[in-house]
Amino acid sequence: MSNGDIFLGEVIGTAILILFGAGVCAAVTLNHSKARASGWIVIAFGWGFGVLAGAYTAAPLSGAHLNPAVTVGIAVDTGTWDKVWVYILGQMVGAMLGALLAWLVYFAQFQANTDPTLGIFSTIPEIRNPVANLLTEIIATIGLVLPILAFGRTKGLADSGTLVLIVSLLVVGIGLSLGGPTGYAINPARDLGPRIIHAVLPIPHKGTSDWGYAWIPVAGPLIGGALAGAIYNAAF
Repeated sequence: MSNGDIFLGEVIGTAILILFGAGVCAAVTLNHSKARASGWIVIAFGWGFGVLAGAYTAAPLSGAHLNPAVTVGIAVDTGTWDKVWVYILGQMVGAMLGALLAWLVYFAQFQANTDPTLGIFSTIPEIRNPVANLLTEIIATIGLVLPILAFGRTKGLADSGTLVLIVSLLVVGIGLSLGGPTGYAINPARDLGPRIIHAVLPIPHKGTSDWGYAWIPVAGPLIGGALAGAIYNAAF
């Protein structure tokens, strides 16, 4: 795969992922949405379907990492780092683009907004405890990246297209099981890109972008991805 294909695939795939993910958060959160207050299960499946749509779209171009933690985990496992920067750059651009598109979809609802909106774009812990929050993100990301690496060993899974479906269901499962404490960023681009967009968009009453917390959903998933790659390399 060329650098151009990787960059384009990751931009498109990650943009679709965030469009669906931020979109479902907006749908559940904003006052004048028909899906208002439909709950956590809807959010978890919305993010899973975002992975499904984004990964199937990006796979022919880039292999559909869509997540710096996945990219780092693969690099640690294989020892191949030369394309990592291309993947992560594409993921960050795509995440910001997806957040912008989600804002445009719900533009009228955002204009009528009277409440803080950061939770639509990025994660917010239920209990602010940096050590606990960081551990949650590390463990949850290991729970994502280690199975993804193991799925790659199953002959024919990627060729059949079933791999993307299984990973999408894995993301739903992580949201349902491990998402309660922090909102399961498990992806630095997914949190940081939309947080940047939240900071610059002219959303009425949007509240703070909470930059004091922003390092945790970046550092935690990167550590978790690296640990998953190391565990997989050592064990398999």
